[in-house]
Amino acid sequence: MASVLKVSGRKIVDGSGEEVILRGAGLGGWMTMENFITGYPGCEFQIREALAEVLGKEKSEYFFDRFLEHFFAEPDAAFFKSLGLNCIRIAISYRYFEDDMKPCVLKPEGFKHLDRAVAACAKHGIYTILDMHTAPGGQNGGWHSDHGDHLSSFWTHKDFQDRLVWLWTEVARHYKDEKWIAGYNVMNEPADPQHSGLVTFYDRVYAGIQSVDPNHMLFFDGNTFASDFSGFPDDAATRWPNAAYAIHDYSLFGFPRSPEPYERTDEQRRRMRRSYEKKREWLDERGLCVWNGEWGPVYAREEYDGEVTSAVNERRYNVLNDQLEMYRKDRLSWSIWLYKDIGFQGMVYVSRETPYMALFKDYLHKKYRLAVDAWGADDRFVRHIYDPIVDLIKAEVPNEADRRLYPYPIWTLERRVEVLARNILLGEYMVREWAEHFRGLEKPDLERLAESFKFENCMLRDGLNRVLRAHAPTASV
Repeated sequence: MASVLKVSGRKIVDGSGEEVILRGAGLGGWMTMENFITGYPGCEFQIREALAEVLGKEKSEYFFDRFLEHFFAEPDAAFFKSLGLNCIRIAISYRYFEDDMKPCVLKPEGFKHLDRAVAACAKHGIYTILDMHTAPGGQNGGWHSDHGDHLSSFWTHKDFQDRLVWLWTEVARHYKDEKWIAGYNVMNEPADPQHSGLVTFYDRVYAGIQSVDPNHMLFFDGNTFASDFSGFPDDAATRWPNAAYAIHDYSLFGFPRSPEPYERTDEQRRRMRRSYEKKREWLDERGLCVWNGEWGPVYAREEYDGEVTSAVNERRYNVLNDQLEMYRKDRLSWSIWLYKDIGFQGMVYVSRETPYMALFKDYLHKKYRLAVDAWGADDRFVRHIYDPIVDLIKAEVPNEADRRLYPYPIWTLERRVEVLARNILLGEYMVREWAEHFRGLEKPDLERLAESFKFENCMLRDGLNRVLRAHAPTASV
């Protein structure tokens, strides 16, 4: 029987005071859809609008509802538990619970799928963490904030902040008695240029949640994409009792832009360890509880990477394993990104033989060639197009300090050009083409496409799951 988890110093403990180390994955691309996870360009609100234009509102809503039904169900929870994992971080969007044109009015269907997922996980002894991945106005400039801009309006409009405090109060009220919920991750990867606004928001949302649910833990991401705690108050432990603090520990060695192939040298391991330690240094100095809310490599695919696929992926599995060794020694709770997708990072991925993957095969190749998605993109086919923009800015703004726009160094000049010119501009021009693939389809056709995402229609990434299974049983030892 589950008991409500608590923070005790540096540890997470159960009702008996015994340490619980949460080991799991993020359920992304579901109640916050992401382009690289399910194959669309741009942002979720854009594809929803485009599909409604192509299919009509009723059939469009039918497809997305069936997609949500099939993407995560009890067979997924059962498989997850079979690996020895005990926690799923569920990424959610405010849009499922309120409408921008009807702020602070709870949608009656908002909890439909979330309740089902929480119950499925509870049945199999899996804790869940509710992660607000998408905030009104956008808490960062990423596509996963689902606002279509590189500027984070959440930090400059109090109304957006008021709405999220209200929403979290409603979510906490709904789940206050659910013991299989480990806690509330109140904001994914904030990027507050002033730093102080994040602390003020955390004060407000903490008070709002506590007013209706004083029992569940809260997880606070560091600023600037869960990497920077320098603006946090020194009295955090007493200011926010029962709170843990989230870092996101992606290693560059696990991505196409790795400075060199990962060969597990002493120097590479040292750099990996130092990157991880820097993220948690401020927290360790104050004896706070640390949780790694996101991390993990991406993987090569034969249809894009050819004969080097296996060699690349073996190196990525080594990155994965060596990160897990660090976490084991530190008794760190973690949530790898990602549980399910269409073949880039997930523990399970949709089979190429499914109707959805067959329908979008050529389109997905085009997206890959154009590097239109932000996550782990390989821009070798289009770099020559965007490099001149970078060169122009460097020539006309010669002072390097003037080019360090927030959120530097997470976003360099090159990254900013990618976001604006590729991910946002090119992405939004490709939205309609994605939606046109659905032209003329009826509900039975849409059901078959949605069923592509069912667990039984997915492949298992055995190398990734093998490493997770090896580490999961020992994580709490």
